Amino acid sequence: MSAVAQTVASDADAGSPSARAAVGKAARARAPRSSHGDWQPASDRPDPVKILLDQAEGRVTELLPLRYGRMLVSPFSFYRGAAAIMASDLAGTPTSNLSVQLCGDAHLSNFGTFSSPERELVFDISDFDETLMGPWEWDVKRLAASVCIAGRDREFKSKQIADAVLQTIAAYREAMNTFAQRGNLDVWYAHLDVDEISRLFSEGVDVKRMKSLEAQLEKARLNTSVKALGKLTETVDGQVRFLHKPPLLVPVEELVSDDDREDAESNLKSLLSGYRESLPGNRRTLLDGYHYVSMARKVVGVGSVGMRVWVVLLRGRDGSDPLLLQAKEATTSVLEQHLDPPANDNHAERVVEGQKLMQAASDIFLGWLAALGPDGSKRDYYLRQAADGKGAIDVSLLLPAGLAGYGRLCGWTLARAHARAGDRIAISGYLGRGDAFDRAVATFAERYADQNEADYKALKEAVASGRVQAAKEATE
Repeated sequence: MSAVAQTVASDADAGSPSARAAVGKAARARAPRSSHGDWQPASDRPDPVKILLDQAEGRVTELLPLRYGRMLVSPFSFYRGAAAIMASDLAGTPTSNLSVQLCGDAHLSNFGTFSSPERELVFDISDFDETLMGPWEWDVKRLAASVCIAGRDREFKSKQIADAVLQTIAAYREAMNTFAQRGNLDVWYAHLDVDEISRLFSEGVDVKRMKSLEAQLEKARLNTSVKALGKLTETVDGQVRFLHKPPLLVPVEELVSDDDREDAESNLKSLLSGYRESLPGNRRTLLDGYHYVSMARKVVGVGSVGMRVWVVLLRGRDGSDPLLLQAKEATTSVLEQHLDPPANDNHAERVVEGQKLMQAASDIFLGWLAALGPDGSKRDYYLRQAADGKGAIDVSLLLPAGLAGYGRLCGWTLARAHARAGDRIAISGYLGRGDAFDRAVATFAERYADQNEADYKALKEAVASGRVQAAKEATE
């Protein structure tokens, strides 16, 4: 055999499924699977309230009390806004040194429904603001802890919560083992139709709650720009305009003075032009069939409150053919302080590329830009449809078996996302067929749920002392 042929054969062997699985198994020496349950807060652990206050820098100041108010609704709500705190804690945990594209904030409420380009309702990860390359274990631990915290919020028994957490992690492991046996295209095309949700929850939701769940899914199917428009706008003198509901919804013309309005309109046109360039050619043609009508600042979520989020109304064929886009500010990922920096200079591009890599199907209008906003500051924004089959499962509707079913659903979905963006065979080799990893992460989830409750209490005390201002109105 020639030297060239030997080199090719050697490279092929190194990339073989057995070699990749061996890499994963060897990583157990570096980070034994049982070690994932050993977590304790560091002796020099940063003040969690200070992390939140530092994270608030650059956000819309008048919206910050609303953010803290929403976080104080419950320990689970607090957890939704505490991704930066957990990123700091995860930085000191053992890893197999196998990287994937991370969601970065993979808690239960960051999974949901949306319409695929084929107009089918699918279930997937729905938030990628913190996405970055990093240890796959971080996403799994954030998901597992969220199941534990949600179960405590519902006042389930400890055994029921532990079972739901274990089923969530097992679903991830079993799915990764399955994906390791499949070809690349099979993994890439794998997705979960929403019709599967009813089957998974058939034993976890009582009849009354099942009807509510089915109503939520039907509501998601009907969640289009036309329907959303009726909730966000009104018609005055024949003109469609966004409602005035401060601080949750504020028309752009109310955020700028009359003297600055002309410049603001120019900046908006620049925003749409820059966004257009990030779209594929066929989507540019589609977007060109719409023209700008109006825009408003909108408050969304819990952790995102204070970020600049705009809803942009465009009109197509006529007034009955609207397109409602959401432009959301993208800033530094909470993971960047602890991991290698992203390849993208633009944070919105980082979000978009991470989303396309992890999701089975992404919004046809998903794009990004860097542009001057209505306030005259240059910021990164990513855009997508604001209402296109988007919906979420209300965790408060779930019985214990339903929480376990939803955990399995999210565990499978997270594994599929990681399998697309990392070495699924090596990760499978590390996980193995047994439940050693499952049990360790379940222990971590219990310990971190305790820590989350302590951090939640710290925020309550900071509000009581006046260190943090929280709004009384915290409704999403």
